[in-house]
Amino acid sequence: MDSITETRTKPHDCRDSVVIPVDDTEILIIEKKRKGWRCLHYVAQVIQVADYKRLVHAMKFGLALVLVSLLYMLEAVHDKLGDNAMWAVMTVVVVFEYTAGATVTKGLNRLVGTILGGGLGSLVAIIAQEIGGVGKAVIIGISIFIFGAAATYLRTIANIKKKYDYGVLIFILTLSLVSISGVRVDEIIQVASARLSSICMGFGICALVSLFIFPVWAGDELHSSLASKFNSIAHSIEDCMNSKKMMGEARKPSNCLSVLSSKSMDESLANFAKWEPWHGRFGFYYPWNKYLQIAGHLRELAACITSAEGQLKAKQEISINPLLLSIKEQCEATSLLLVNTMTQLRDCIIYMKQFPRQELVLEELQARRVQLSSHIQVSSLALTINQSAGSENGMKGSGVRIVIQVFLLVEILDKVELLVKEVKELGISAGFVNQTLDDKC
Repeated sequence: MDSITETRTKPHDCRDSVVIPVDDTEILIIEKKRKGWRCLHYVAQVIQVADYKRLVHAMKFGLALVLVSLLYMLEAVHDKLGDNAMWAVMTVVVVFEYTAGATVTKGLNRLVGTILGGGLGSLVAIIAQEIGGVGKAVIIGISIFIFGAAATYLRTIANIKKKYDYGVLIFILTLSLVSISGVRVDEIIQVASARLSSICMGFGICALVSLFIFPVWAGDELHSSLASKFNSIAHSIEDCMNSKKMMGEARKPSNCLSVLSSKSMDESLANFAKWEPWHGRFGFYYPWNKYLQIAGHLRELAACITSAEGQLKAKQEISINPLLLSIKEQCEATSLLLVNTMTQLRDCIIYMKQFPRQELVLEELQARRVQLSSHIQVSSLALTINQSAGSENGMKGSGVRIVIQVFLLVEILDKVELLVKEVKELGISAGFVNQTLDDKC
């Protein structure tokens, strides 16, 4: 072949090799194709990793924005509301949230704040127009100062800030805008009603899209979050009390960190879930506050497990103590019981079934607590004997850590026992399905 030039060389292993030169243009084309495929592969990874719920939320927001924009383009709407129709677009941008409950809550806050602020602002503007002259500015200034300061003070109250902070903020904004507009605009009532109508249209579009098109319920999110906390706690207990980790092997980051930092998210989801309509098995007056109580107990349990992990980490620096080996089996049996209990509680919450083995599990937990309490006494006695005999510092430190570790195990047992009772009460108040001992949660 004339296009291929073969060059034979003699390497050290005495075997022939063939070198085939390739044109530079072909190399450039191949590299460009590789870069293109690499880019497509990266986009595919991003789409695959992204949560489909968040993608759906983004598309729902785009749909709501399109609908409100088309509504603004209608001649009938624009002729009646004028430029005030832009408030509908602003409402969609500000109000639309990830969950349906958050959207409804924020929309109602905005609606009530607009009604109260607009009504009070219109009253102030009308009174100011009746007075006229310099008194108009005085009345408006005093009114804005008094109501604005009072509303701002209300925002500092914890319960109001948690539930109605956005509504109070909209009240202050609407009151100020309507009162000031009354100085220049004569038909203040028409202006306020037009803005209120625009906000109602924007909120209506947000509510329809959020509630009826692939809704994401805050109640479902809170329910799944509570079940995942039980799962994280179970994994943390298993990792913390595993015999290999007690022998000083490397440990992974704790699963309890996400549980410890979930308080604000749980409270927000519970607040939003109360405003959601009936969906699935979550009806009106569902005991969402019970979810918050159980989540609080789980955070306390996570704090105890984190302390236990700290004690195990300190043991890596010392040699294995014979006393530690003597109670290792008890620790492993305790960890297995705790993991099984937390797993059963998680399944009962996921499938919304009552816990049938409450009495049996409570008896097992109490018996295990008695055994560990006896180990605390034995460990304390051994520590006292070692100190009296003048043992080495390593032996003393090991004994102290053993007592602390077993004491933390007893604390964990107490909190798991409390969780069993709380989940049982949740099943009764929420109407979980009854089941027999042979059934699984």
